[in-house]
Amino acid sequence: MGLIVQKFGGTSVANKERLENVARIITDTYRQGHQVVAVLSAQGKTTDELIAKAMDINPKASKREMDMLLSTGEQISCSLCAMAIQAMGYPAVSLTGWQAGFQTNSSYSNAKIKKVRTERIQAELDRNHSIVIVTGFQGLNKFDDNTTLGRGGSDTSAVALAAALKADLCQIYTDVDGIYTADPRYVEGARKLEEITFDEMLELASLGAQVLHNRSVEMAKKYRVNLEVLSSFSGKPGTKVKEVAKQMEKTQISGVAKDKNVARLALVGVEDKPGIAYQVFSLLGKENINVDIILQSYGRDERQDISFTVKRSDADQALAILSEHQATLGFDHIDVNKEVVKVSIVGAGMLENAGVAAKMFGALYDADINIHMISTSEIKVSVLLDEINGNAAVQAIHDKFFED
Repeated sequence: MGLIVQKFGGTSVANKERLENVARIITDTYRQGHQVVAVLSAQGKTTDELIAKAMDINPKASKREMDMLLSTGEQISCSLCAMAIQAMGYPAVSLTGWQAGFQTNSSYSNAKIKKVRTERIQAELDRNHSIVIVTGFQGLNKFDDNTTLGRGGSDTSAVALAAALKADLCQIYTDVDGIYTADPRYVEGARKLEEITFDEMLELASLGAQVLHNRSVEMAKKYRVNLEVLSSFSGKPGTKVKEVAKQMEKTQISGVAKDKNVARLALVGVEDKPGIAYQVFSLLGKENINVDIILQSYGRDERQDISFTVKRSDADQALAILSEHQATLGFDHIDVNKEVVKVSIVGAGMLENAGVAAKMFGALYDADINIHMISTSEIKVSVLLDEINGNAAVQAIHDKFFED
């Protein structure tokens, strides 16, 4: 009837019972007359365990060798799943990333997919009528070395396969039954969305929502892949990610997200002259340090302050780089704050509704939460807050926009 790509995360295949449950989901789809390609992550905490083993042997192991090691996790889950499907009486074959045709660049541990050659998969589907199980998260570079796509890369593997195979649908199975207006584990009243746009999902994924990897959403949008997020445990309908989505109950936003991997740096007493901002952010850009929110104060006494955010994991490196160039940049000192959090609202409905940002700020005012920095775009508003207020802020904002 059609070709469906299904992706299962680590929690979905964590043990024997869950692997057999995944095998049932795959074979149920196969019995309905569909061709099925399934992409699997490593079981449970396997990747973390492999990293720990490597650090015990060599804390400075090369990224090439780490990729060689980490690519074994998905091979285990895929081969076991194929065995489970065969035990149920259905034809199945497991393939590594390179056998499945994933060609990548040579950025070990964070490789980008250059091309997917689908001949082997297509042959297994058409000639042998097999269910094809593919290792996510990995490929092969021009040196015939194993590469990995970075954490969360199995989502990207699945979408890339769906695009290359021109699949009718790509289903991302996780431990939650869809995309919610906020993280239901922490926010009371969070609601599951029936649909969400690619742009909204991309923003949410980039702003801390962990349901989908942002690279996979970007690829799905580019190649118009029909995408659905659903649970491997509940059996309930999930959330469809698409170009145009209907708004839930005419709300102005689709979700609230929190990102803890944030730090704020402030260059205090910078000379107020042309080119300083260019020099600051060029130095960081050369070291692949991404800058998010930027705030420049009004100049006075020929001095000004420049504040900006980076990933918390990049804060120490950014501090070292800028401190090394203090004389050239001409600032007084750097203030670093790692105890902050970024809270964001996302929604295509902002384009047609005035006062959305004011409503968000009002919710924070009512909760007595102070805002340090603000960033906006057409479909998002982000604020930087003290980390201690993060959960309360998300709840207050969610209540304001989604109250009954």
